[in-house]
Amino acid sequence: MLAELVAAVAVAGGASLVYLAAAARVVKQYERGVLFRLGRLTGEPRMPGLTLVVPFIDRLHKINMQIVTMPIPAQEGITRDNVTVRVDAVVYFRVVDASSALVKVEDYRFAVSQMAQTSLRSIIGKSDLDDLLSNREKLNEGLELMIDSPAVGWGVQIDRVEIKDVSLPDTMKRSMARQAEADRERRARIINADAEFQASKKLAQAAQQMADTPAALQLRLLQTVMAVSAEKNSTLVLPIPVELLHFLERGNREPGTPSDNGDRPAAKQQPSQPIEPVEAAEITEAVPLPDPLLGLDAAPDPVPDPATAPPERT
Repeated sequence: MLAELVAAVAVAGGASLVYLAAAARVVKQYERGVLFRLGRLTGEPRMPGLTLVVPFIDRLHKINMQIVTMPIPAQEGITRDNVTVRVDAVVYFRVVDASSALVKVEDYRFAVSQMAQTSLRSIIGKSDLDDLLSNREKLNEGLELMIDSPAVGWGVQIDRVEIKDVSLPDTMKRSMARQAEADRERRARIINADAEFQASKKLAQAAQQMADTPAALQLRLLQTVMAVSAEKNSTLVLPIPVELLHFLERGNREPGTPSDNGDRPAAKQQPSQPIEPVEAAEITEAVPLPDPLLGLDAAPDPVPDPATAPPERT
């Protein structure tokens, strides 16, 4: 009798151990357990730790609550300004309601992936190329809202969406490079013009100062000569003031030539001599000369009367 009792206890203990082994489940810290009893959702999700289920009746599904990083495949589309681009992105999401993620959607990962691709193509069509290249933060926020709106009902929360890369055609890259080069050249010209303007103002002030103080021009000339001679050149270029050239030109000008202002120097006055009367020359009869143009004999000049003709003066 005692042996039979011991055997029964041993069998019961073994059965209990088998039952506990079949019923025991361990839920990890980053997981939640969703329990289905005879196909029906029961209660709240099981918390991390050791939990027991009814073997062959309960089904425990573990849902990962960690943040999932999912890359969005590159999507090709046409922007609002008719430029063909390829854009790829990455989405960060996590499950906040394990029961909804398991019951309301068949595969929440696949659903989030498809929604992200559709939203990315929609964002490409609504945006300009400049926004895709420089204003990505605003596009990321809009893309996050578009994905998060349907995902809320699935028990999924979108934490962040980032556009990783924007691929452009080669022709568009060359056009943008030429545009950037032209813009840099324009800024360089503006900077050079501004520098010339400032330099001209300073040079005008320096010229005014040198005009008031002529010795400053000579000092500047000596400084230039020293700067050129310091390089040990065989040829020395020495600038000569224009005023010195005018002075040499006035010195070498002949006495009878007019000056620069049109004044003619006064000629030397000869001493006055008494004017002596000159006797009238003997006038002979004029001989007619032939006219070379008309071929006729020219009429003789009238013979002056010696009595009425005035005396010639020297």
